[in-house]
Amino acid sequence: MTVHFIGAGPGAPDLLTLRGRDLIAGSPVCLYAGSLIPVAVLDHCPPCARIVNTAPLELDQIMAEIATAHAAGHDVARLHSGDLSVWSAMGEQLRRLRAMDIPFTVRPVSQRSPPPPLRWRQS
Repeated sequence: MTVHFIGAGPGAPDLLTLRGRDLIAGSPVCLYAGSLIPVAVLDHCPPCARIVNTAPLELDQIMAEIATAHAAGHDVARLHSGDLSVWSAMGEQLRRLRAMDIPFTVRPVSQRSPPPPLRWRQS
């Protein structure tokens, strides 16, 4: 079971990467950030997927959804709008996932440019 953080782009469903689309299609649970995610992106969810709008939920409730999926052995597609590294609440979720020992991946919308040289990266 893995939580896949997927950047859903700036609002145009056709900007979703193929990898993101495939991860969504293979995840029995999809958590999305309410009105910030185009409805057309949710069309990639499997027909029987549990699809949860997280906009009205507190962080503890979101993490409970993830823990339930983890216990059942289900992958989770966690959709965020825009650039995951800039405009998302991903950091607080990652800290909790590490504490819960739940694996995760991060899939941005796209790689806009090469990563900065190693000396610029923070560890």
